[in-house]
Amino acid sequence: MSKKIHTAQTAPFRWENVPVLAYKEGGGTHFRGVTRQVLFDDGDPGGTQLRYFEIAPGGHSTLERHDHAHSVMILRGMGQALVGHEIHSLETNDLIRVPPQTWHQFRATTDEPLGFLCLVRSERDKPQHPTAGELAALRADGRIGSFVRV
Repeated sequence: MSKKIHTAQTAPFRWENVPVLAYKEGGGTHFRGVTRQVLFDDGDPGGTQLRYFEIAPGGHSTLERHDHAHSVMILRGMGQALVGHEIHSLETNDLIRVPPQTWHQFRATTDEPLGFLCLVRSERDKPQHPTAGELAALRADGRIGSFVRV
């Protein structure tokens, strides 16, 4: 996206000339019903990127971790997020932070999409997916085991 000064909203949670993209562009990940829109991208090595994600009812993001942090604000719907070894209930206007190298996954839990803003560095490392051993360790906690989708 260019460094426009103003971008108008064209429909609820849609913006002028901001394409609705696939959540992940490559294979090898497991998710369901997720789209993303890149709202701002500084493009500079020290800059940031603001993205809007939307998870369809019953959908979920990938279970992953990486070196960069996420700062998230829920804009619509209700859901849950696994962050580390805790599952958090999410509602509109809640804030949630995902620290570096922390397993995380977001899920929509109602009949409405879960929509959220996510602020990250423009230049990021690639997500890591759990090995069989790491997944087994996460699933050893029954609550996490019943939450994660892979």
